[in-house]
Amino acid sequence: MMLHESIKKSIPEALKAHDEVRLRTLRNIITTLTNEAVAKKQKPDSFLDDESVLAVIKRLANQRKDSIEQFEKAGRSDLVGTEQEELVVLESYLPQMMSQDEIRPIVEAKITELGIFGKQEIGKLTGMVMKDLKGKAEGSDVKAVIDALLS
Repeated sequence: MMLHESIKKSIPEALKAHDEVRLRTLRNIITTLTNEAVAKKQKPDSFLDDESVLAVIKRLANQRKDSIEQFEKAGRSDLVGTEQEELVVLESYLPQMMSQDEIRPIVEAKITELGIFGKQEIGKLTGMVMKDLKGKAEGSDVKAVIDALLS
């Protein structure tokens, strides 16, 4: 079963369980996926492939993280809780991201493969590593590993 279809089928389950946070978040995901389908010139009721669905969920999760940060700066702890609850639901659909320790050997191998010795080629290295680790690692973690190795 495709991820999009699975999310859609989770809505009645959340409704029956009276799980308001999960229901609200799932409805938000489905709405965003429908908008994404329309933007890709597909029918609103068509299912997106798993890669597109994961990209949308990742974008929604990043929006929640940004909102949490902004609300914390503004001292709005009442809104922080809501965003954190939704973030937990969103992250349950995302694959586990690699840690910096798991990223390090991949970056070291890529440095050796490309023959990179200095900071002037960080952009090239980052692009190649991110291409290899697409959807498996956070860009900020990859950047931190690369900066540590080339400093």
